[in-house]
Amino acid sequence: MPNSRDLDSQSKQPSPSWTLLDLDGLVDAYWDVVAPAMRADGMDPQIERPTHEWLSSNGFRGLTYSLREYHDMSFGEFWSDILELEDQGYDWDIDHEQTIDALERYLDRQQQRLSWSDRTVETHRTRLNKYAAVYGKVNDTDDLLTPVARDSAVPASEAVDACWDTFDKLDHDVSRTTLHRIYKTVSNWYSMLVSRRQAALNPTEGLDYDWSDDNHDGPENPPLEPKHVRSLYNAADTARDRLIVVALCAWGLRSSEVAALHVRQLVLDDDQPRIEFAERKNGPGTVAVIYGADVAKDRIAELSSDDWNGYLFPSKRSQSGHRTRGTILDWFQNLAETAGLPEEIGGSKPQPQMGRRFWYDRYSSTLEELIEHQIQEIAEEQGSASADVVWSNYLSEERRRELRRQLMREKLSEAFDAL
Repeated sequence: MPNSRDLDSQSKQPSPSWTLLDLDGLVDAYWDVVAPAMRADGMDPQIERPTHEWLSSNGFRGLTYSLREYHDMSFGEFWSDILELEDQGYDWDIDHEQTIDALERYLDRQQQRLSWSDRTVETHRTRLNKYAAVYGKVNDTDDLLTPVARDSAVPASEAVDACWDTFDKLDHDVSRTTLHRIYKTVSNWYSMLVSRRQAALNPTEGLDYDWSDDNHDGPENPPLEPKHVRSLYNAADTARDRLIVVALCAWGLRSSEVAALHVRQLVLDDDQPRIEFAERKNGPGTVAVIYGADVAKDRIAELSSDDWNGYLFPSKRSQSGHRTRGTILDWFQNLAETAGLPEEIGGSKPQPQMGRRFWYDRYSSTLEELIEHQIQEIAEEQGSASADVVWSNYLSEERRRELRRQLMREKLSEAFDAL
């Protein structure tokens, strides 16, 4: 066994000649060289799998290179199959160990071959986890491998149906843009299984959705214009449809948030009516109700009864108790047709996201104007060099909210004051 040493240019400490070692030698080198460096960094080499970035920055790039070029193996495969260690890092939402192992192997190989950063790996892991979790709920199994295996007894048509049913469910839960990103990651995973002869087919092939709102050359969802909002509201002849318009365009909610809107989130009998979210993906956790409080009250009065579950768009058939994002999409598009909106706006069919973009553009410009102009004046008066410091440290939350409401009313007035 070769035992020659060289000096790694990055770590400045002796490192084995990785490419001269067989697998047994690489195992010895891991425990003799890599493990002590991990312990020095406060890591446990028995249960914590080092990332590619850590290995590279600590002078162990030769290990991953040797595994890839001389043993056709990713570091993740070396870690689990050769070292026989278990990674305790990520808590998948499924329990099928073989599927989890296949997913992790894919991520590890992509990181190694495509030089993915740890952040990129986490992004793709999240997408795969979302797909796997929904697949398990839709198909009553966490085993994603058996249906597509080369020796599977499951007919190919059933394997494809299981995959497509999962994407249909995801289509109700996430935006079409997010769905497309999940689709691309999942399709690449299945393709890797096929190329490595671990699967007989890629069930995502032929999956056909309208990805038109996934436009990377410009805004993903162009905003509605004020005239479009007015037309939508004028065409809404029910409390339900009016609420959809104000929830999207005056409150800036996502269509999934509209579908799940509950009466307990609405604080309407207050000097500053608002919508409160316990958790939210991004955006403000409290949304001001500048326009549309009366519309919400009309809808609540319409629904109020002994058996009402509190959702503003209730459903007795849905397990969640409320309508889905897809239903809001259908109602919005029917309303857009009734209102005579153009068949395409900015190259896309009218959709709820355009209403949110209408609101979000105004919200963003409100914050910019407050920071750059009004708050900057206060900062100069106080001798502060930063408007951000004044905004964050010298104004109470109540005062910040009041300023936002005042300017947002001006921004929204073109669409809503004439109603």
